[in-house]
Amino acid sequence: MQSVRAKKHLGQHFLKDENIAYKIANSLSGEPKNVLEIGPGTGVLTKFLLENGYENFKVIELDRESVEFLKINYPQLGDGLIAGNFLKYDIRSLFPSRFAIIGNFPYNISSQIFFKVIENRDIVGEVVGMIQQEVALRMAAGPGNKTYGILSVLFQAWYTVEYLFTVPPTVFVPPPKVTSAVVKLTRNAVTDLGCDPALFHTVVKTAFNQRRKTLHNALKPITEYSGEHAGKRAEQLSVAQFIALTNEIASARQSAGIIQE
Repeated sequence: MQSVRAKKHLGQHFLKDENIAYKIANSLSGEPKNVLEIGPGTGVLTKFLLENGYENFKVIELDRESVEFLKINYPQLGDGLIAGNFLKYDIRSLFPSRFAIIGNFPYNISSQIFFKVIENRDIVGEVVGMIQQEVALRMAAGPGNKTYGILSVLFQAWYTVEYLFTVPPTVFVPPPKVTSAVVKLTRNAVTDLGCDPALFHTVVKTAFNQRRKTLHNALKPITEYSGEHAGKRAEQLSVAQFIALTNEIASARQSAGIIQE
């Protein structure tokens, strides 16, 4: 029986299928020595992660009821059980070196979790997360795909994104109203985009805000663009092309005496 009450305001849907939990736990590569699980809830994933024998394994949980449940049922976690909010936590203080992140992420904060990963990309080498299928598809989509968008470009600039498998609502308590999916991010070799990262973010976001328009029209809020890709739509550009586009815009602004803040 479920010993912890799922709380709607925390976006909690507890996974009850141990086969899927095992599959998720073993989707991490064999490389991470340090692993952080976000939102362990009742520990269905935690159980299998503990069996993997990581040098340093920690979990972070916001829900007090879940924290008490984990203390009783997984005493081996010891000081590795952190009562806190991942989004507000200084994750750089957790491990002495790079680490991996895993978890059944609450839908209402999954994008925020991944954006925090990007902010800490120098120390987060790998992520395996169960999220809303729609978000997973957008993150993993390639150019020319209708689901390719802002999330695709921003995440694929720094990570290789893989859509691993689909998870039906029936394996959760309570069942969510949407289908879930497990996605994996593996840090790529990029250490410098080769462009202004803040402007890159602005260009990508602006380009996709009116994705049906050509870039000449879609980018008008920030520039008068008439370069190589002016007649294309945002979904047709690869990450590398968006980087080149950002540099084009930066050069044009510099020539026009516009200072990028």
